[in-house]
Amino acid sequence: MNRIEKLREFVDELLLNKKDVEDRRCGYIHLYGVAFACALIAKKRGANIELAVMAGMLHDLYAYKMKEIMQVEEIEDHARDGAIYAREVLNKLNLTTADETNAICTAIHNHSNKGGKFSELDEILIDADVIQHCFYNPLFPIAPREEERFEKLLIEFGMSHT
Repeated sequence: MNRIEKLREFVDELLLNKKDVEDRRCGYIHLYGVAFACALIAKKRGANIELAVMAGMLHDLYAYKMKEIMQVEEIEDHARDGAIYAREVLNKLNLTTADETNAICTAIHNHSNKGGKFSELDEILIDADVIQHCFYNPLFPIAPREEERFEKLLIEFGMSHT
């Protein structure tokens, strides 16, 4: 069984059923962009690529699921609520062991905290989220809370800021 493809079917189903086309587009771009960046970072760091991709696909799924139902202010703590929802999804689909589920959900819970130092998977997801935000449109200004981490990522990947 290819666990990533099983999870992709679930994510696609949720996004395809969104009424707001712009929200659907943003969901695909962001979730799969972060998942792709997770794969690259995990490969470079010698980490578990499969779990990293799954964390990337799930990390903001709750926010996209709830956006049409709740006001933005109500989903402010999307990382905490997203971790709870990711656990429900992983348990429903029976894709991961308890330890894998815990690792993925902890990474999702911590992904909004761009400072500090976390577990390997947490760091991969946080860094992938920053990469997707910063490279979605490289002409947009970088959020101040992401500047330092983005600079470190550019160095890690042997890139200059210009």
